[in-house]
Amino acid sequence: MANEDTRHPRQASPLSITVAGILSLAVAMGIGRFAFTPLLPLMIQEGQLDLAAGGWIAAANYAGYLVGALTASRLRWSAVRLGTVALVMTAVLTAAMALPLSPWAWGLMRFAAGVCSAWAFVATAIWCLGALAASGHTHRGGAVYSGVGLGIAAAGLYCLAASALGANAPAAWVQLGVFAGVLIVPVALVLRHLHTQTPARAETSSRAQAPAGLRSLVICYGMLGFGYILPATFLPVMARSLVSDPRLFGLAWPVFGITAGLSTFIAGWVMRHASRIQVWAVSNVIMGVGVLLPSVWLNGATVALSALMVGGTFMIVTMAGVQEVRARAVGDATPLVARMTSAFALGQIAGPIASSLLLHVPRFAQSGLNVALQIAALTLFVSAAWLWRASA
Repeated sequence: MANEDTRHPRQASPLSITVAGILSLAVAMGIGRFAFTPLLPLMIQEGQLDLAAGGWIAAANYAGYLVGALTASRLRWSAVRLGTVALVMTAVLTAAMALPLSPWAWGLMRFAAGVCSAWAFVATAIWCLGALAASGHTHRGGAVYSGVGLGIAAAGLYCLAASALGANAPAAWVQLGVFAGVLIVPVALVLRHLHTQTPARAETSSRAQAPAGLRSLVICYGMLGFGYILPATFLPVMARSLVSDPRLFGLAWPVFGITAGLSTFIAGWVMRHASRIQVWAVSNVIMGVGVLLPSVWLNGATVALSALMVGGTFMIVTMAGVQEVRARAVGDATPLVARMTSAFALGQIAGPIASSLLLHVPRFAQSGLNVALQIAALTLFVSAAWLWRASA
């Protein structure tokens, strides 16, 4: 310990750890997972992709996230090293999307970016939340998770500015990669002062017993992944179909991210006044309406409402679902949370694939995305009904 203190004479403060966690999640999620969303309209406009190919590339990223979530706990690296490598690779893979490659090659890169984003997410939960708990500042955890929404908003605003200035999609990919690299610098400075060598997998003496109703909770959590991911992938595309000015259609994604970021602060207060299952059910109804609206009436108002209603609930449901299964578990809850996360990831993969397949069916060639949105909304309503009944 003395040698470590000699090399790192200053300890990271709780505030700096919190900020580093926010920035880490902003890069991992806002760029590693969702940078493709605000850039897809530009790539379609420039003839690099069509909507169906965009759906497959999005699904590849979500498949990578599933693989990353399943493999992060098996790696022998410390959480600090895993998070650092994953964040650096996220920046590199983002900039590499500027290369003039085939959709298949772009899909492979987005798959790798999905793996890295999951690794960074898992690692951040360990080094950041662990360090905050050790310093007695566990209450800052909610602020850390705001990094997901803030990252989405930052990436959206960056793409909005790039489009307004006339930048093409390849230039925007490079700029986002550089932006990610800049955000990583303060994270790395904080990680230098974290001495923990906590592995990315938890060593526990006992596995949790599966709580009653776990299978139904897992299914409902998978429905969440399927339900929210379509607007989370195609909202800017829907806005682009209404107006060609990027200064207007580009606002859909930042609005989504800002409401997602703010919702994490609201979620803690709400769940002190209602059960997690009730909050989950009501949020699913609100999200379902937001998913359904643009498929029935596509105009500026419905796209804006969709961004607000989906963006303002998906992080609340994510937190409520994970907290519920952890509260019900007896023993180590990590394997049970992994099952929830896997179901969520599978739902995310199924959403873009379903819309892409429907677009290849002649009958739905013009309405495939709308049909997929309506199916997604239905799954959210069904899930909400079961959850509300279970909470009674």
